[in-house]
Amino acid sequence: MTDRTADAVLHRLRSVPWAGDWDFAYGHVKSRRVLFREYLRRAAVWARAYPAAEAAWPFFDVTGHVDPEFRLSPETDAELAGLLRGLPGGEVANTCSGAVRLAALRAQDPAAFQGLPDLYEPLVLFYERGGEFLRDNRGALDLTGVSFRLGALADYLGNPPVTLLGDTVLDALDADGRTVYYTAEDGQGPLLRRRTPRDGQRDELFGRDLRWAPTDLIPAGETELKEAGLAELDELKAARLIGEIVAAVSG
Repeated sequence: MTDRTADAVLHRLRSVPWAGDWDFAYGHVKSRRVLFREYLRRAAVWARAYPAAEAAWPFFDVTGHVDPEFRLSPETDAELAGLLRGLPGGEVANTCSGAVRLAALRAQDPAAFQGLPDLYEPLVLFYERGGEFLRDNRGALDLTGVSFRLGALADYLGNPPVTLLGDTVLDALDADGRTVYYTAEDGQGPLLRRRTPRDGQRDELFGRDLRWAPTDLIPAGETELKEAGLAELDELKAARLIGEIVAAVSG
């Protein structure tokens, strides 16, 4: 289980490759995009739970809206200030501050936020897998290798939750080439993917050994796909299904 104390979050954030290797970040581009979208969903849920935070969504420190009187201990506050001085931008700093402060606030009353998702965990994982996000000169977000445009808060509330975010799930999303996911229309079939790296098309199945293996279960054309009862999945639904498989195998 992930250590969710303020000290643990500080340690993780200090270890992030903030000015890291572009190839490392790009190698995790698919999982980082899923993590980013899951963070935006969770941030929307929290903003609806604390409506005063809606204007600050999505890259906020939510603790001030949850408990305006909350203060960190002097020691933790000093450590956080040291971390923030080295961070690249205001939005990144806001979320890192929020991650540490919310962890400390939760420690005071662990039952206070039951029913709400762990807000900052997807974004901390996003940072760990390649560093910060940036604003480009056209108003989009640069997630290192992919441009991302924010929608409205309400747009994210309907996203399928991705609740299992361990390395097995995230690593299974990252692979070279354009990727399309499929499963049976009734939801009872295996998870399949067709990806197209530079050296040719690969059809693969995610098995109970939690690895991708070659498969011949994906037909070539759209008509054959429909006849085979296969439906295309977006990456969030694929991530959720990978998590369900991992959870089932892990018991």
